[in-house]
Amino acid sequence: METDFSGALRRGALLAAAALIPLSAQAADPFGTLAAVPPPGGLRAVPAPCQPADLGKPLDLAEVVDLALCNNPQTRLGWANARYQAALAGVAQSAFLPTLSADASVTRIRNEAARGGDPYTLRSAGIGLAYVLFDFGLRSANLESARQLFAAAASTRDATVQSVFLSAMQAYFQKQASAAALEAARQSEKAALESLNAAEARYRVGSATPADRLQARTAHSQATLNRIGAEGAAKTAQGMLANVLGSEPTRELELLPMPPAAPDAGFEADVARLIEEARQRRPDLAAAEAQFRAAQAGIDAARAGHLPTLSLGVGAGRSQASGLPAYDSSTIGLTLTIPIFSGFSTTYKVHAAEAQADAQAARREQLRLQVALDVWNAYASLATATQSVKTAEELLESASQSERVAAGRYRAGVGSILDLLLSQAALANARQSRIQAGYNWFVSRAALAQSMGALDAGLLTTLSPGPSPASGRGELREPLRGPN
Repeated sequence: METDFSGALRRGALLAAAALIPLSAQAADPFGTLAAVPPPGGLRAVPAPCQPADLGKPLDLAEVVDLALCNNPQTRLGWANARYQAALAGVAQSAFLPTLSADASVTRIRNEAARGGDPYTLRSAGIGLAYVLFDFGLRSANLESARQLFAAAASTRDATVQSVFLSAMQAYFQKQASAAALEAARQSEKAALESLNAAEARYRVGSATPADRLQARTAHSQATLNRIGAEGAAKTAQGMLANVLGSEPTRELELLPMPPAAPDAGFEADVARLIEEARQRRPDLAAAEAQFRAAQAGIDAARAGHLPTLSLGVGAGRSQASGLPAYDSSTIGLTLTIPIFSGFSTTYKVHAAEAQADAQAARREQLRLQVALDVWNAYASLATATQSVKTAEELLESASQSERVAAGRYRAGVGSILDLLLSQAALANARQSRIQAGYNWFVSRAALAQSMGALDAGLLTTLSPGPSPASGRGELREPLRGPN
């Protein structure tokens, strides 16, 4: 009976090896942890999230954001970190399965007390299976910690996506604003040149003083200097946009024209409600919560280090010495490991885990307060930007009329060059103010969405190109009901 038991045990171990070795070699993700990580990509749907883009054609806002999400290294880094934590979750889950190992050896032995001192060769091969039956929750705590860290990494990836999303929108709006500011600077330079020509003509016929001509020339030089500065700002915006898209700053990117900011005239919202909604949706806050739970699981894992472990061991092997028949062996047994004294290392591991949990709780609370501040600041910025757009439009209309009247009076010979130059300077400032107000409104709108964790493709669909490019007007529907 003993021989039969040994043979059955050996055959069972070999059959287990034959079954598990191909499984471990072929299964790339047996626990499905890596499959839980969404593939890297932009706004397009799976299974082809990222496709080559035609950068030779003008890009709209959605295409710019899509390129940034696909090509920016930050998104790839967030995805890689999420896959790393997913793999570690698989490592923690593997602890619940038995381990199977095989060994083989060839040993040359010379023993003076045996076989007349002649050297002989000993060959042996064996296979063993080990399985932890009970460990008082150590594996469960480690698995829970790994799962929570994976959840934190996934939420951090979502936060990174939102950050890149916002950066792409800001770079897009900045590029558009700098192009509009450059065009406004060129218009101001053209108007200043016309005033200079008019002053020169009046000076030649004796109806203007040398001071009028010098003032007009000074104004034209200042307008030229402003245009040069606007060209530099446009180049800087071009480089920033290319950088966000993961491209070289020398890459020229053309953008489709977009309508000016046109905020809804009557909308309002409860800031407290927005803050609570943000706390439910912000991925970075979800990551902080997951990290706190992982730290709590770490406490349980550290405390389990004080407790015993019960393991099952099964083994089978064959050995043969040269010139002798082979013999088989098999083992089966239970092992109870009881930690008695570890130099207080386990005690301090528990203290360290508790301190880590306290630190994560403090970080979570700090971020919770920061979320409220982010929403409050973005809400206030959007309210200010909304009012600024309306006031800047009125200022531009008033300055345009004033410049037309001053130009007409000067051409008619009844106005002064000083009045004309002042009106032109006011018009140039009004144009720049309107452009900046529109840029601030677009960015504030996106920043409020990002502060609430609601920055997604739905925000981009609210932009429509308007009735015609020539009109320069368009419609902008509000997905967020903000302050007036």
